[in-house]
Amino acid sequence: MQELSKITWQGYARKNGKKGIRNRVLVIYTVKCAEFVAQQIVRESGSGDVELLGFDGCTDNQYAVNLLISFIRHPNVGAVLAVGLGCEYVQPEWLSRIAQEEGKVTDWLFIQNEGGTRAAVRRGLSFVEEALCALRETPRVPMGFSDLIIGAECGGSDYTSGLAGNVVVGRFYDRLVDEGGTAIFEEIVEAIGLDGLLLSRAANEQARREIRYTYDKALDYCRSVRQYSVSPGNFAGGLSTIEEKSMGAVIKSGSRPIQGVIKVSSPAPHPGLWLLDSTPDPYWMQFGITNPNDNEGLMDLISCGAHIVFLVTGRGNVVGSAVSPCIKITGNEATFARMEEDMDFDASPVLRGECSQSELALRLAGMVADTAAGRMTKSEALGHHEFFVPYKYQEKQVSFKKACEE
Repeated sequence: MQELSKITWQGYARKNGKKGIRNRVLVIYTVKCAEFVAQQIVRESGSGDVELLGFDGCTDNQYAVNLLISFIRHPNVGAVLAVGLGCEYVQPEWLSRIAQEEGKVTDWLFIQNEGGTRAAVRRGLSFVEEALCALRETPRVPMGFSDLIIGAECGGSDYTSGLAGNVVVGRFYDRLVDEGGTAIFEEIVEAIGLDGLLLSRAANEQARREIRYTYDKALDYCRSVRQYSVSPGNFAGGLSTIEEKSMGAVIKSGSRPIQGVIKVSSPAPHPGLWLLDSTPDPYWMQFGITNPNDNEGLMDLISCGAHIVFLVTGRGNVVGSAVSPCIKITGNEATFARMEEDMDFDASPVLRGECSQSELALRLAGMVADTAAGRMTKSEALGHHEFFVPYKYQEKQVSFKKACEE
C-alpha cells in the first residue's frame, strides 16, 4: 500500500509558524447590522479567495467571539478585514489587532464613521484589492499528511453511513494518525450507548476522565431537551434508533487511541485522534442548543484548526464551509448519482465488493492530498461558503480540564 509519508504538496507559510492549504481574505462582520456591507465587499471583489464570516448578535458572547478569533488565527487565512456598524459589543478594531499580532494583512472599519453603505463598501474593496496583491507574495513551503489537521462529522445519515461513508473516514483517520497528523471527530450526542467503547479507547487516565465527563454531560443534555440526535430523515434512510445511529457515527473516529477531549476554538495540544465537545455546559444548557445544523458542526471543527473537513451524508447535502474546504462523502450509490454535482467522494464501491476498506481509504487520501494542493472541492467550485456562529456557553479548555479532574 502506498506510503502517505511520500505524498507532499506546497502550502502557505504563516508568520506565526503555521502552514495553510488556502490563502484567503476573510471579511468579518461584527453585528447583523454590518452584514450587508460585508456581503457587498465580498461579492464585488469578484474573487473566490475572499470569504464572509460574521456574528449577528449585538450583545457580547464569549463563545461567539472565540469562534471569530479562531478563524482569524486559522492557517488558511492570510488577511482579515473586520467590519462593524459602530455601536456593537464586538469591536472590529481589536479583532483586527489580533490579526496583526498573528502577522496577517488586516484592517477594520465602522460603517457609521465611513458615511454609510456605499462609502464603507468602497473602503472595504480598496483593502481587499491591496490584500490580494500582498497575499501573492506569501512564501510557499512543503506540506505532508503529518502537517494536516482534519475534522469529520456526519449529517443526513442513512444506513450506508455506518457501513461505508463513516467507515472510510475511520480507516483514513487511522492512516492519518499513524503518519503523525491530527484527526478530530465530534457529535458526542451521537455516541449515546457507546460510552464503554469510547472509554476503552482512551489513551490515558486523563483522557478517560474527559470522555466520561463529556459523555455524561451529553446524555444529560439530551434528556433535558427531551431530544436525541436522530431525525425523521434518519428513519427514512433506514436507521431505527439513536443507538444504531451512534454505532455508525462513532466508527468515523477509526480505531486509534483517543488522546482526550478538546473544546470549540481550542486547537489540539498535539497530533493524534481527538474528540471535540460542542455540547453546552451544564448550568447553561438552556442557552445554545448543540449543533443546530451541520454548518455549526463544520465551523466547530475548523475553529480547532482543521485544514479540511469531511461531511459524511448518506442522504446527501449541498453545503460547504467557510475558510476550509469541505469534502462531502456518501456511501449511498443512488445519492451520489443523483447529487454528483455536489458530492465529492463515493464510498459505495466497498458495499458492492469492488474494493476493500483499506483501498477506499487510500482513494480518499488521494482526494485529500489533491484538495490540500489546491484542487477545489465541489462546494468550493459552486461557491458554497456557509457558516453559523451562535450564542452559546462553554467552559474554557483549562476550566474544563479541572472539572474533569474533580
